[in-house]
Amino acid sequence: MLSIPEKELPVDDFSPLVTIVIPVFNGSAFLGGAIESALGQTYSNIEVIVVNDGSHDDGATERVALSFGDRIRYLKKINGGVASALNCAIREMAGEYFSWLSHDDLYTPQKIAQQISFLNKYETARTVIYSDYSIFTDEAKADDISVFMPGVPTEYFRYWLTARSALHGCSLLIPRGVFAEVGMFSEGLRTTQDYDLWFRAAEHFAFIHMPSVLIRARSHAGQDTRSKVELAFKESSELYLAFVKELSYLEVPGATSHEVGGSYLILASSLRGRGFIDAGQYCAGVARRCGVSSIRILTVTSQAGCAYFLRKTILRLLSSRTKQRVRRAYSRLCEIQRGFKVL
Repeated sequence: MLSIPEKELPVDDFSPLVTIVIPVFNGSAFLGGAIESALGQTYSNIEVIVVNDGSHDDGATERVALSFGDRIRYLKKINGGVASALNCAIREMAGEYFSWLSHDDLYTPQKIAQQISFLNKYETARTVIYSDYSIFTDEAKADDISVFMPGVPTEYFRYWLTARSALHGCSLLIPRGVFAEVGMFSEGLRTTQDYDLWFRAAEHFAFIHMPSVLIRARSHAGQDTRSKVELAFKESSELYLAFVKELSYLEVPGATSHEVGGSYLILASSLRGRGFIDAGQYCAGVARRCGVSSIRILTVTSQAGCAYFLRKTILRLLSSRTKQRVRRAYSRLCEIQRGFKVL
């Protein structure tokens, strides 16, 4: 079982160099704001690396990056995807800690300072910090919607990551040693490279929640292109099946076999409710072997499957912009709390 290492006495002069990495592809419209939010950190010991991943927008993205002069490090490469851009920066970074910022998102001014201060309570080399975030659009009078993460018991973190898929990659602060120990982002994955790495890292490092909104995640129509959605679904289906096959019983909540089965049923429902049939069926099979009745399994997974089909049918009829508005409206009706329950 992976324990949470906590120091008895924090060291006040802990101020490591933090590398903020901004990968970008054809992102001139939002890149300037992202860079400004990185350079505007109240924590001074930072370097900012912008990686142009082969943009083909007549030099617009490059002009934005170069306008910041030597305040940033600018790297340019042929297009290879987000994972390859992040890995390019990781190989070049001087910092002891890595912090990712998407070109269309923003950091709050205290993001790094608050995380370093919080991190100082723990065994820093073995701890990854993740925080809450907010969602915003560029529409007039649209307020940010906060998304709150739970504090997950370390031994169950990989279970929660699989069941909820709520972690925002740009909220993390990662010690450089993670990449040396578990490897970098998988360049064969175009949309799920982040969750693949977090799952691998969580086997060896403690992921600790910091209860503060430190990221502003932009929601815009360009995120919902059909090709992106289809690729993300295909990769996620394969990734979550691999995840559930790798989980051990010790990583699943429950003191008895039947309670573990109940946790697997929750996992099956969550996965089936997102359309990941193979992973959901695998978890349902484990739940059955742990003593959960076939009738209960069929009822729960059928309800989740019907909900997924209905949601997918409705979303197919909406435009990308309307989808964004529906999500915001739904978020206002429901408290967004990615909770965690130990059975």
